[in-house]
Amino acid sequence: MTSGYVGVLDFELHFPDGRSLKAKRRHLLTVKSRLERRLGASVAEVDHHELWQRSRLTMAVVRRRAGEVEDAIEEARRYLSSQEFELVRSEARLLSVEEVIE
Repeated sequence: MTSGYVGVLDFELHFPDGRSLKAKRRHLLTVKSRLERRLGASVAEVDHHELWQRSRLTMAVVRRRAGEVEDAIEEARRYLSSQEFELVRSEARLLSVEEVIE
């Protein structure tokens, strides 16, 4: 029996009005804290650190049931799609805890 599931959401954001790295960082702090608070997720910026208008982040969530992970990922996508920046791309993967440990 599976003892839990991990969901990984890799996504890219575009900030069309971005004028500086400082402004981008403010957006990212808000995004990261909102996803962490609402979903209990861990979020990290993983690419495009030096670009003003673009960022790539990865989010991970762990739940007891696969459906709960899928719900959390969809909630994250809805939130990201409703913001003033653009959700350019998102790819999700669902793994059992056993797959992660192997």
